[in-house]
Amino acid sequence: MSQDQGGPDPSFEDRLTAARSKQGLDAPPTPPSTDGGALGGSLWGIGLRVGIELVSALVVAVAIGYGLDRIFHTTPILTVVFVPLGGAAGVANLWRMFAPKKS
Repeated sequence: MSQDQGGPDPSFEDRLTAARSKQGLDAPPTPPSTDGGALGGSLWGIGLRVGIELVSALVVAVAIGYGLDRIFHTTPILTVVFVPLGGAAGVANLWRMFAPKKS
C-alpha cells in the first residue's frame, strides 16, 4: 500500500505509546502507603474487616444449618454442626488475610 499523506508515517509503537499515555494507561504504579501496615489500610478499616469476616462466616453457617434443619425436620443438630464450621471458615479467612505473602 502506498502512503497517501505527504510526511513519514509514525511507527505503530510510537502511536501505541502516544495513545496509552493519552488514556493514562502508562502511569507509574503508586508506591504502597506506609501508614496502614502490611494490609495497606487504616487500623479502623482492618478491624472492621476482621469483624465482618468473622460475623459473616458465622451468619452464613447458622443460616445453612437452620435451613437444613427446617428442610429435614430435625432437631437443631445441623445448626450445632455448622456453627463450628462457620467459625473455622472465619478464622481461615483471617489467616489468609494476615498470612505473610510469598514472593
